[in-house]
Amino acid sequence: MSKKKDPDSRIIFITGGARSGKSTYAQQMASELGSDVLFIATAEPLDDEMRDRIQNHRLSRPQHWKTVELPRNLAQGLKNIPVIPQTAIIDCITLLVSNLMQQDKPASEPETIAVSEISGLIEFINTTSSVFIIVSNEVGLGLVPDNKMARDYRDILGKVNQLIAQNADEVYFMISGIPQRIK
Repeated sequence: MSKKKDPDSRIIFITGGARSGKSTYAQQMASELGSDVLFIATAEPLDDEMRDRIQNHRLSRPQHWKTVELPRNLAQGLKNIPVIPQTAIIDCITLLVSNLMQQDKPASEPETIAVSEISGLIEFINTTSSVFIIVSNEVGLGLVPDNKMARDYRDILGKVNQLIAQNADEVYFMISGIPQRIK
């Protein structure tokens, strides 16, 4: 991250287990920061169940929020948006890493690609005057997965979560819908 950070740029990182209230808290926080919000969705509707989840998620957000779907290449996609609002939510890094690992052309170095993606995103955020609320699952609290792909996924997500947390101005861990500020 060699470029100078815009003094108004902030990263707020929200992590926790599945269904811990991360997205709800991110949306509440964004609403408190202002009405002009950009929601960056990383989910891809690859099956009926995921299409239903995406639809339910859309319905949970205020209708006046702008939404952009970026399943990968976040920094590049965000550079193509003429004006980034004061507040943006990225939901979620968990699916972004999954998308990167499941590309049509399998990556020989998925960790390198994921770290590069997140580094580019952080570098982009630092050039804006916006608050970015980034959501991701914490997957390192459970059992060691029984297969290589799942272990690789856990390891890569853990590494990018650490990168985001190190660069974040605030970090929250969600436990049963209760935010715990840890940074």
